[in-house]
Amino acid sequence: MKIFQKEIVIKAPKRGFFLITDEILRAVDISDIKVGMMNIFLKHTSASLTINENASPEVRIDMEEISSKLIPDGYHYHHNLEGSDDMPAHFKSSMFGVSLNIPITNGKLNLGTWQGIYLNEHRNYPSTREIVITVWGV
Repeated sequence: MKIFQKEIVIKAPKRGFFLITDEILRAVDISDIKVGMMNIFLKHTSASLTINENASPEVRIDMEEISSKLIPDGYHYHHNLEGSDDMPAHFKSSMFGVSLNIPITNGKLNLGTWQGIYLNEHRNYPSTREIVITVWGV
């Protein structure tokens, strides 16, 4: 059994949903794992991770628009020390989640044809985001 871990830093250019599949795969070599698992963990409370459609850029735009309509900025939230987008970002982080588990099969992520890994940035002025990638398998 092989187990390894790496931490990477990614900065989204703005609020939105961004494909990071390639950045994840550049960070770790899984080519010699026949059967295994990759855990991706985001160390933040105002961004999130998800798996969704990786071909059409319109999906990313719609995901941001829908999530912002469901959880709008500027509502009278009790927690607003860091601005009107802070509490909505925390809620979206909990709603989408900060961790993904993806199977590895024959040296590749076993994603569906149209699936990609997204970093979802929920703040208006994003900061760097730390992601821990843990891989195990045989």
